[in-house]
Amino acid sequence: MKGRSIILDHLGDREAAALIVDGQLDDLLVDADAPRPGTVYRAIADRPVKGQGGMFLKTPDGPAFLRQIKGLSPGQAILVQVTGHAETGKALPVTEKLLFKSRYAIVTPDAPGLNISRSIKDEAERDRLLEIAHDSLGDTPGVGLILRSCCAGAGAEDIAEDIAAMADLAATVAEDSGTGPETLIEGDGPHVLAWRDWVEPADVVTDPGGFEAQGVMEAIDTARGPAVSLGGGAMMYVEVTRALIAVDVNTGSDASLAAGVKANMACARALPRALRVRGLGGQITLDLAPMPKKDRRPFETALRQAFRRDDVDTALVGWTPLGHFELQRKRARIPLAEALT
Repeated sequence: MKGRSIILDHLGDREAAALIVDGQLDDLLVDADAPRPGTVYRAIADRPVKGQGGMFLKTPDGPAFLRQIKGLSPGQAILVQVTGHAETGKALPVTEKLLFKSRYAIVTPDAPGLNISRSIKDEAERDRLLEIAHDSLGDTPGVGLILRSCCAGAGAEDIAEDIAAMADLAATVAEDSGTGPETLIEGDGPHVLAWRDWVEPADVVTDPGGFEAQGVMEAIDTARGPAVSLGGGAMMYVEVTRALIAVDVNTGSDASLAAGVKANMACARALPRALRVRGLGGQITLDLAPMPKKDRRPFETALRQAFRRDDVDTALVGWTPLGHFELQRKRARIPLAEALT
């Protein structure tokens, strides 16, 4: 089945959204009991962590951890934003660099400047967007704006409304004068995130029971297991341990000289989707199929290209002495196994 479909439904009592591309589950967003990424707090500095350059903060939802705390003293109020999901028993990761993000615009307080997505290359279109941005944001001091790639060809009124809404939200937060820990803005849920980030043309299904009717539940059941088919009998196994995510690549019954290279290149293309659907982040170690060292560079290139289209920050760390490849991925989502418990 060709094409793209967005299905908005629930998993139990959790809001969820699924993206189906050419009949395959390409992305899955599931709400969590923990604070959503994007949530903005007025937090209170609690105690510094010597040797780590950070400080624990008090928030309404428990302790948070902030890095790079120059000039911050215990007892001081500070505005912070949740950047990802915390592992069980750990403090919430937060940043003091706030972003107010919508479908077309990202407003950046204290980071002035106007930027347009580099994927928009047409000069006439860039000029049109600059005019819209200047008319909408004006000369607001100390506030920056990023126009996202989906602005290309979008209506001027829709873009202007998005910019104004995010600028107003940023101004409201900036004017906060409270003293105790408080939640100022809740992060976006899966349905809003789907509208905000899955911007390519797609059929949208909102009927109750859409996951069952569209085959999403079957795909989720498959994703709960470690096995990912790479074609030609090759397999990839994605398994979670306490310390890291281990990915094992096997060639299956293919005994040809190029079997290892083919399986590893297929792994590079399939890995971002496998991690997205499972909601996985942290340290990732790839135990690849045997291949000559001369093929490592093409593998890295393929892996980098695959993750370039992924919206979760992932750093390609490099090769280990044992020939494994390591990555570091932001914990931006709740793991699927945790969401379904």
